[in-house]
Amino acid sequence: MTQDDDVPFDPDLDRFERDGRRPPCQLYLISPPEIGPDFVDQLRAALDSGAVAAFQLRLKGVDEEEIARLAPPLQALCAEREVAFIINDSIALAQRLNADGVHLGQGDGDPKDARRILGPAVQIGVTCHDSRHLAMEAGEAGADYVAFGAFYPTQTKETTHEAAPALLRWWSTLMELPCVAIGGITPDNARPLVDAGADFIAVSGAVWNHPDGPGAGVAAFASVLG
Repeated sequence: MTQDDDVPFDPDLDRFERDGRRPPCQLYLISPPEIGPDFVDQLRAALDSGAVAAFQLRLKGVDEEEIARLAPPLQALCAEREVAFIINDSIALAQRLNADGVHLGQGDGDPKDARRILGPAVQIGVTCHDSRHLAMEAGEAGADYVAFGAFYPTQTKETTHEAAPALLRWWSTLMELPCVAIGGITPDNARPLVDAGADFIAVSGAVWNHPDGPGAGVAAFASVLG
């Protein structure tokens, strides 16, 4: 891990134990593509229904000023529930909001620049698609975690890369850096990814589109992660 051991941070994102064992996989929640004024209540229901390590605010195509306006009540709720609050794509917005972390796509900036700007206490994640090479580069650049996917078809975003569980198995066997599995993950298909060594499974639609609400969506993953 790249973080200074003297800098406190949500322990849920510091996944690698000193005795060499990886803790159980946890849930990494990603916002729906669009949110309304009642979304804070939906997020509260989700966070109160099961263990969630992190929440990423990901609003593609939305102006950063609007995201900055929408973020504070969500960020405050995450702080109350001790859930890491992650901003997608924008180093500048993560700095402006004093977010717990930033998640960078391949075209969203250099992890080295993010570290310099945001400091040692902020978690930096990098999308690495299905590439071992990109993941190793991200680790060398100072990322705190790497994200692989998509593992399954998803309607949340357009996917041009397909990853297999074997990638997670290879990474978790050889690398200390935590890995996140993303892409079309549901309670019904998550088990192979958990068994392969994912430290986190990133979910969106399976929670927000659950017929019984987001609380039920989070609770449905308990048997897979427990």
